[in-house]
Amino acid sequence: MESGEEFGPWLGRQLRRRNMTQAELAAEVKVTRAAVSAWITGRAQPRPETVRQIAEALSTDLGTVYARTTDAVPAHAVQWYHRPAHSDGGREFGNAAAFAFEADLRVLAREATQNSLDERHDPTQPVRVRYTLHELTGEHRRAFLQAMQWESLKSHYAAAAASDQKVGRALVEGLRELEDSETLLLLRVDDYNANGLTGPEYDDGRFAAVVRRQLDSHKVDNRRAGGSYGLGKATLWATSRLGLVLINSTLSVPHEGRTERRLIGRLDLPWREVDGEAYAGPAWLGEPDAARGYEGVSRSWWGIQEETTALHLERESDDPGTSFLVVAVHDAAAVAAGDDGLHAMHEKLVDSLADDFWAAMTDTASVPPLLKASVRTLRNGTELIPETPVSPDQRKPALARALRAYLAGETVDVLGVRTDVALRTVTLNVPPLRAEGKAVGNTAHEAVLLVTPADDQDRTHSEIVCMRGNRMKITTQRPRDLGFGVEPFQAVLLAGFATARDGEDVSRAEAFLRASEPPEHNRWEWTEELSVAYARGAKRRLDEFRASTADALRAVVGNRAVPSAGIATELLRERLRFTQSPVAGRQGTRRSRGYPVVDDVDGEVDSTGAWVLRVRVAVPPSEDAWRLSPVPRLGGGRTGAGAAVRWADLTVTENCSFDGDVLVIAPGVRYAAFTGITDPDTHPVDTGMANIGVDVHKAEEGAKRA
Repeated sequence: MESGEEFGPWLGRQLRRRNMTQAELAAEVKVTRAAVSAWITGRAQPRPETVRQIAEALSTDLGTVYARTTDAVPAHAVQWYHRPAHSDGGREFGNAAAFAFEADLRVLAREATQNSLDERHDPTQPVRVRYTLHELTGEHRRAFLQAMQWESLKSHYAAAAASDQKVGRALVEGLRELEDSETLLLLRVDDYNANGLTGPEYDDGRFAAVVRRQLDSHKVDNRRAGGSYGLGKATLWATSRLGLVLINSTLSVPHEGRTERRLIGRLDLPWREVDGEAYAGPAWLGEPDAARGYEGVSRSWWGIQEETTALHLERESDDPGTSFLVVAVHDAAAVAAGDDGLHAMHEKLVDSLADDFWAAMTDTASVPPLLKASVRTLRNGTELIPETPVSPDQRKPALARALRAYLAGETVDVLGVRTDVALRTVTLNVPPLRAEGKAVGNTAHEAVLLVTPADDQDRTHSEIVCMRGNRMKITTQRPRDLGFGVEPFQAVLLAGFATARDGEDVSRAEAFLRASEPPEHNRWEWTEELSVAYARGAKRRLDEFRASTADALRAVVGNRAVPSAGIATELLRERLRFTQSPVAGRQGTRRSRGYPVVDDVDGEVDSTGAWVLRVRVAVPPSEDAWRLSPVPRLGGGRTGAGAAVRWADLTVTENCSFDGDVLVIAPGVRYAAFTGITDPDTHPVDTGMANIGVDVHKAEEGAKRA
């Protein structure tokens, strides 16, 4: 009886699918009910002549019973199952996890690719990730909507959209676009050499963590995982205007004797009433379950090629991994910027993958990459934009050179020629866990800082890219006081498992830094988890690590100035003014500690003519949060006010947040840093003809971005 699925669970499921009791089977094959029970629980095996009778009772052939890689009973028709409303009257008007992230392709690419990296199956080979934008029109659009049973969902969408809640209002726009537009845009995320959605339908496992649960990370090797909150998967549903994602998974470990085409769909809607029945929110597309306690619930089903093709979910090989299809994909950031065309979205995905995962895609002759990624765009199944492999050597040449030199053992102590890569170690003193008590002291971990001259193609430079684990970019650090005339450089800080080492100090550093990250995993800062899990002094250790990293960088580049680069840098700094405006009518100088001031500003002009400014604001101690309006001003001489221009984008760097265009700095914080990009359309003169400065003044009450 040794073949696919174990005989007992397989037989039990066949009985449930036929609505046949154990007693009825016992009567058919002329044994006792106790004998059937023993087969199902695995305490006994039927004799060969009895197996033949079991096959007849199930109306199947003997080979199916012995193989047990398919069900003997035909599959029930796939349908949508909507979770009934809570009996206690509780209501959820949306998936709270999805609100943690913006509907942005850049965010989706970061979170989904991080999850694929964490699920790499064969550690000697890279995980392969492909993003496919697919625009459907005409008959192709109609056939797809029919395959996903759109008509059966219309009443639920109508009821959900009628809600005067955030999700309801978003659905109104999504439904309007679906009805008015002749196109439907899909985004498919495929990974290969990943574990796939293994495990049971409802109990602990990868499948249940992704499809059934929220805030369940379920990483097998959580020591190395980039994600730890279980929130990242919500970005898939957040970027669907309809809250709808379809899934096809090839499993690395068989489930029910099978590995290929495990299909399921999940829909996230708010609480709603349809035809007098109340529903809690989520719904699943699948086969009605017959298991006790789950009767009628849609479970995953084992599909055939015709189904996966109709749903645009057919995978290219039998390598394990998962395909997620985001239906009616939406990029709110691109829409706001007017860059939501297919070519712009294609390029944004490529840029996003390169920015966050260039290090994971970097290899040497003897060290394979952790990741390979590509992006393609189709229209009605035909290639519209050729598949674009993401190459770190093309997108991040100097950074890739730095990491490759480290992996190949080809670093130097002092920079000489432009291809040199200097290495410095930076000590992170990891505090003990609270549970370990005072007997355990700090653990010293030697992180690695790599520095190399910037490449002419680099869009950004002269900052430290920080990473751990599977070498996804976590954050960037821009040290101050490097001196004038410093040649543009690229620097990489490798900590934890990103150092390609193992050991107790590596594991502790990895866990400590992961605990210092917010759900977005985009900075190292003080978090509640650090406070709960680690002994006092954890924040001080982070601050010391940041300061030591800056010191190590200065030791490499602080005294290395190239004349031509120095002249260029001096000319650039001459165009950057340090300015500030009085708060609440006070007067003072730049060095006054009585009100916020712009403490440092650095930047460059990008290819669009916009100023990319990195601004540091110093603030005096306050019991209340500071709410400030940073205003870029172009022209006006070195000390003149100049003409105010608008920001096109504002991004947090350290110790602050943004409420629209308002910079918010928490009580007790002494400085904050952010990056701002100006809007060239608001520049009164050509960018190359004027200097620029930044004012800060107290924000008006209720001020937000228009």
